[in-house]
Amino acid sequence: MICRSRGDRNYPVSMPARRVTIREVADAAGLSPAAVSYALRGMQVSEETQERVRRVADELGYEANAIARALASGRSGLVGILGPSLEDLWQQRWVAEAGRILHQHDRYALILDAGADRDRQRVLAAQLRDQQVDGLILSPVDPSDPFWSELAASLAVVSIGDSLVGADAAGEVLFDNRAGVSRALEHLHDAGHRAIAVLRPPGHPTNDRPAELFVVAEAERLDLDVRVVTAPYELQEATELARALLAASDRPTAAFCFSDSIAYGVYAAARDLDIAIPGQLSVIGYDDHPISALLHPPLTSFSWGSKRLMQVAVTMLLSAIGGDPAPSQRVVIAPELRDRASTAAPPA
Repeated sequence: MICRSRGDRNYPVSMPARRVTIREVADAAGLSPAAVSYALRGMQVSEETQERVRRVADELGYEANAIARALASGRSGLVGILGPSLEDLWQQRWVAEAGRILHQHDRYALILDAGADRDRQRVLAAQLRDQQVDGLILSPVDPSDPFWSELAASLAVVSIGDSLVGADAAGEVLFDNRAGVSRALEHLHDAGHRAIAVLRPPGHPTNDRPAELFVVAEAERLDLDVRVVTAPYELQEATELARALLAASDRPTAAFCFSDSIAYGVYAAARDLDIAIPGQLSVIGYDDHPISALLHPPLTSFSWGSKRLMQVAVTMLLSAIGGDPAPSQRVVIAPELRDRASTAAPPA
């Protein structure tokens, strides 16, 4: 410890602790540095030797040098996570869950936010690849972007929510959006609603997204008058859009939102306009964020099992990073309706 003067007083300044070297671990264990390196990576030495080396390393306070380990293994230990927009609370939740699971496997998440912009997401994905992340967990703004095919050819990519059109992804964890859309519209239809607003997030609808394709087909089947509008994730902007929608003379009696974050904007707009939920307006969300159960009234929504979803996605990615020759995997997650108090019969 040294002292640094400030005026006429001295303040102690802690010097950084000296890093224990791999040679010191080798000397303490009676092995060569190469054998210690192999033991710490679980390679080419017996389990008994691995355990002895790890015990000695722990006692000495040895920490592996990340750069040296990356050079030796050809892996950075970093995994990119890139979603459409972290303004969406549900996306914040799955990103955090992915980071926790990766850490359990001695991997670290590098998280970037596309801001619901297709071009920005493409640029960020390319930057992650160029920074040599070991793999990428991606929830695409535009699943049909041809760039994903190029990216997946040079990097292990697991897609969340939507299939990457034409890309040879390492894995896909998809939402059964057809079932979710059908269940939501049936729920409102059975309650007596016929005029329904569907608020979808920014992005480009494809056959694998819960957008116009599924909504229009179900509206025709159920004889519903459905109006589809694109809504932002940001609360203030979603509120402004919902306020304009609900202030119109042909106001819908129900709103189905493809994100609970967007539904919160509908709640805020309804409050501003003195529209009672569910007496004058029924609302359904789509991803069952924990906040949704705390609203007044609690929001009816859908659970997609985010913890299991991310466990599956991370397992797929680590398998691909490890060189597992298994073919690309696809898992489809079915929705579970959380029927709460935000839906009722329309006003007479």
